[in-house]
Amino acid sequence: MAKPNYSGEKRRKELEKQKKKEEKKRRKLENAARGPDDASTDADEAGEAGDASADAGEQPAVPSPS
Repeated sequence: MAKPNYSGEKRRKELEKQKKKEEKKRRKLENAARGPDDASTDADEAGEAGDASADAGEQPAVPSPS
């Protein structure tokens, strides 16, 4: 019976981690090139998706004081 190729799987995971790390580094460099004001708009856009539920008339989950 053939042995599983764990080293191949490990190499694949390492490549995925490296690719993800490079992508994150590239995004940081792009945000730095835009300037500090534009970098904050990315976070605002991500937050707008969460605000949509509040605009739809749903109440936010806030614990009631007991």
